[in-house]
Amino acid sequence: MATPIVDADYLKEITKARRDLRSLISNKNCAPIMLRLAWHDAGTYDAQSKTGGPNGSIRNEEEYSHGANNGLKIALDLCEGVKAKYPKITYADLYQLAGVVAVEVTGGPDINFVPGRKDSKVSTREGRLPDAKQGFQHLRDVFYRMGVSDKDIVALSGAHTLGRAHPERSGFDGAWTEEPLKFDNSYFVELLKGESEGLLKLPTDKTLLEDPEFRRYVELYAKDEDAFFRDYAESHKKLSELGFNPSSSGGKAVADSTILAQSAFGVVVAAAVVAFGYFYEVRKRMK
Repeated sequence: MATPIVDADYLKEITKARRDLRSLISNKNCAPIMLRLAWHDAGTYDAQSKTGGPNGSIRNEEEYSHGANNGLKIALDLCEGVKAKYPKITYADLYQLAGVVAVEVTGGPDINFVPGRKDSKVSTREGRLPDAKQGFQHLRDVFYRMGVSDKDIVALSGAHTLGRAHPERSGFDGAWTEEPLKFDNSYFVELLKGESEGLLKLPTDKTLLEDPEFRRYVELYAKDEDAFFRDYAESHKKLSELGFNPSSSGGKAVADSTILAQSAFGVVVAAAVVAFGYFYEVRKRMK
């Protein structure tokens, strides 16, 4: 499919789809699986071969049937209702927008979203996503292949504050935190507590404490939620744009012009308020 034309009409559909996704995710309590959908579509990216990434290919039966994607057909089907209402939006954009909204509605940081991803019908071979049974070297191998850093790995791991593992999907059972529908830094707090009864610790979770560089970020995020939110928003945006060049789609230009127009309007309003206040004070003194 050709790169979508991100014009004013496309941005209007994105705005409406965001509202619908906010309502859907809130009503269905499906933020965790929507976030997982966005990640698993993006996480197949290979920086060297420039293949995979957030291109909507996870909707292909060949890909959603991969073992790591067990259960994601639920999220794909939920997204179909939104896609039917806003057909201009690519699946690639829709899935990443769903991930951004999932974080937003559960109390997480605002993540800048730039549309313009094109869809692909080509799926990568199975095995590109992280294996929860592996250690820190596996995490680095997988995420370095995508082109992300140690800080990104730990920050993104913090999204396990949402959701729970299901044995029929992953072989693991349980939630990582006490409030699995609240996005905060409790994943790191629980991780540093050690084994808590009833709370999940996967091998890939525990390994974040075994590597000194990973542990440094775990300790930072456990004590400073603002730092976690800041870094998470940056890392999530990076993951959602792997292999995607916003400027080539026109998305960044249109989005920036919208922001500039809003800013200009804000300046005009502010000036009007100041002027009104000034004349009000002058009139008061004249009375």
